[in-house]
Amino acid sequence: MNWTGIIPAITTPFKPDLSVDHEFLARHSQWLIENGCTGIVALGSLGEGATLRFEEKLEVLRTCAAALRGQAPLVAGISALSTAEAVQLARKSEEAGCTGLMVLPPYVYSSDWREMKAHIEAILRATGLSCMLYNNPVSYKTDFVPEQIRELADEHPNLHAVKESSAAVRRIAAIRALIGQRLAILVGVDDLIVEGVQAGAVGWIAGLVNALPRESAVLFKLALNGDKEKAFELYRWFLPLLRMDTVPKFVELIKLVQHEVGMGSARVRPPRLELAGKKLENAMATIRAALADRPRL
Repeated sequence: MNWTGIIPAITTPFKPDLSVDHEFLARHSQWLIENGCTGIVALGSLGEGATLRFEEKLEVLRTCAAALRGQAPLVAGISALSTAEAVQLARKSEEAGCTGLMVLPPYVYSSDWREMKAHIEAILRATGLSCMLYNNPVSYKTDFVPEQIRELADEHPNLHAVKESSAAVRRIAAIRALIGQRLAILVGVDDLIVEGVQAGAVGWIAGLVNALPRESAVLFKLALNGDKEKAFELYRWFLPLLRMDTVPKFVELIKLVQHEVGMGSARVRPPRLELAGKKLENAMATIRAALADRPRL
């Protein structure tokens, strides 16, 4: 698959009873592609994959695959408590119609390179699908350093990309220096996209795109084309919202923005709860101020 462009880490919508809203999920997937996105990543952190049962995950993938109809790639986030479950999910994701896999370290357990490498390799070997390694040391406490990423790339021909979410732009240059063009590098945090593209990233696994795909697509294109003045002008407007992708309550915040633009609800699954009190007031003030000044594109 082509690991370039904007590939949303899509949110998982819920009905009032907190079952998955498959009708909206299909419509949302189509809307994102129609508004400039190049693919979909389902079951990621933003998709609340940790709160979905195994069969629910497969149903989400089937819904997205049917909605996309082969017109854009579908990527499954592969994360689990155990290696065995992650391998099973990888294989079932291929059967569900996925084009690629986003490979995460295991939930909860973070250990040394020998164990992490064995876990990642088991997933990479489970299917022939194109794979992207997800490096997010802030959330998962496992840091795949550039030398380890090169080792995996050298040994596994179906590893084609890395989602770099360390929030350190120098990492992008470091990976590129070691690996060259062997792997596509994608920015994994929203408020690093302009800097990340300048450092060599070719894609964006984005969050606020769930609510604002048009603005996200234009920003990415401006950054990619080197139009610094126009890119920064749009970036400056967007940053208060993009920063919502980098805090612990990013799921609640991004779904709240979706609700405010009329493309989704704020519902989340426990242990997450919808924002309330002062946190809700502050978030709404930021969102409404940004939307009141929303640029015409």
